[in-house]
Amino acid sequence: MKVLGISGTIVGEKTSILVNSVIDEIKEIDTNIETKILDLRDYDMEFSDGREFDLYNEDTKKIIVEVSNADAYLIGSPIFNGSIPAPLKNVFDLIDPSIFRQKLMGFVANGGTYQHYLMIENQLKPIAGYFRSHVSPCYIYAHDSHFNPNNKIIDDDLLNRIHNLAQEMVFFQKVLRSRIDNLI
Repeated sequence: MKVLGISGTIVGEKTSILVNSVIDEIKEIDTNIETKILDLRDYDMEFSDGREFDLYNEDTKKIIVEVSNADAYLIGSPIFNGSIPAPLKNVFDLIDPSIFRQKLMGFVANGGTYQHYLMIENQLKPIAGYFRSHVSPCYIYAHDSHFNPNNKIIDDDLLNRIHNLAQEMVFFQKVLRSRIDNLI
């Protein structure tokens, strides 16, 4: 099983820190789970425009392949103007929707106001529904105040929620995997 953590922005650090924190917890819970981080800051991703796979640059091809080869996803998003950033939307546009079908998605998001957590409910969960993905019931929203000036997580409740999401994702992915294995 491969869980891919996607840090869906090209600016800032908090989203990547959240994604890495959950992925690190997943690795501690079950060392047999293969994990990988796709931090969009590390890629020169081209815009999705419908061209054939081979016509995209190497970084964009790597993103498509990594997402396509994963069994489960931890999607991380900062919240800008009440919405997901363009780079994350572009990843969703680059990937054939069938790739996400019947796969687990978990969500982490961060923002500057406490009301922004609703973006997960109003945007990310409907996207997962469109893809016919399974959604982890628990998700994480982190406010700027949960981090110190060096972007270290300092909120104990947030650390607990990170652990809980990791446990939930491991559990649900195992259930989904056994269901798929029994159907084969």
